[in-house]
Amino acid sequence: MTLLLGLAAALVCTLLHTPLPWMIGPLLAVAIARMRGADLRAPTQARNAGQWAIGTSLGLYFTSDVVARLIEFLPYIVAGSLFALLLGCGGAWVLRKTTGVAFKTAYFSTAIGGASEMANLAERNGARIDQVAAAHSLRVLMVVVAVPALLQYGGIHGLDPYVPGPRTVDYLWLPVLIAITVSVALVLRHFNLPNPFVIGTLLAAAVLTASGFELSAIPTWMSRAGQLMIGVSLGARFSRDFLHTAPRFLGGVAVYTLAALVLSALFGWGLSALSGVHPATAILGTTPGGIAEMCITAKVLELGVPLVTAFHVIRMAFVVLCTGPLYHWLKHRAAPQETE
Repeated sequence: MTLLLGLAAALVCTLLHTPLPWMIGPLLAVAIARMRGADLRAPTQARNAGQWAIGTSLGLYFTSDVVARLIEFLPYIVAGSLFALLLGCGGAWVLRKTTGVAFKTAYFSTAIGGASEMANLAERNGARIDQVAAAHSLRVLMVVVAVPALLQYGGIHGLDPYVPGPRTVDYLWLPVLIAITVSVALVLRHFNLPNPFVIGTLLAAAVLTASGFELSAIPTWMSRAGQLMIGVSLGARFSRDFLHTAPRFLGGVAVYTLAALVLSALFGWGLSALSGVHPATAILGTTPGGIAEMCITAKVLELGVPLVTAFHVIRMAFVVLCTGPLYHWLKHRAAPQETE
């Protein structure tokens, strides 16, 4: 029922020419149904399957020429990662002051990293995991709905000079591509690395493409199915209880998310002026959204896919690695009255 509802919503949004219909339609439809009390569940492996389709299709953009060009932008990508870390810390201070939640809950709620990774760190450090999960769900929802709409209705698309290495679907070699990328993802998951079905498949496809092994493109229907799976998985995070989760806290998260969007856009504009990258690409690269969702936006709207992907992959890894140690350094300074 969840997939059928998501598919129907995607088809309606396609007819209405809304931004990212195959992801945003299912996301909103399932989230609204869940918050109205419907007992809808996303299939267990839906998000993994969706992330595989997106990660693999993104990896196919990383030809040897693209990889060489991305090295030139590495300083700007690192600057974007540092900015995201600082933005999360500043947001934690503001959220704690305005809502009165414990610093540790505010800190993991505003960190711009993967939702599941931040929830795991929150649980490990004794934060309110329900509020942290709700905060990241709301942030991702707001960013996924707002950013593609602003870009599409602003007429900003089709600016990408990059194209995937393999441009045709070869159903003889496609199973080989699937086997290689899934195998790498499973290895990364075995070692508990973050987002294995995005990072692992992306790395595998990128290494193959950069090495000149162009096995097959990803069929359009697979890409759309991947967006559908991600959409219903995000929508299933919401529930009727979500609306009653500390309204003041969620209001603070909403205000923080809007401020983060504005500040990230200004920072991206500044990076664009320094690097010569188109402003839309730089802004999308610094947007505080999830890696899969923002890279889908770049792919569908043709906005510097490899560069946006590099921004989000490196930022995600950087934030996930630094968030825990930085919390232990900050906690006594930011909230000395709190215990661990």
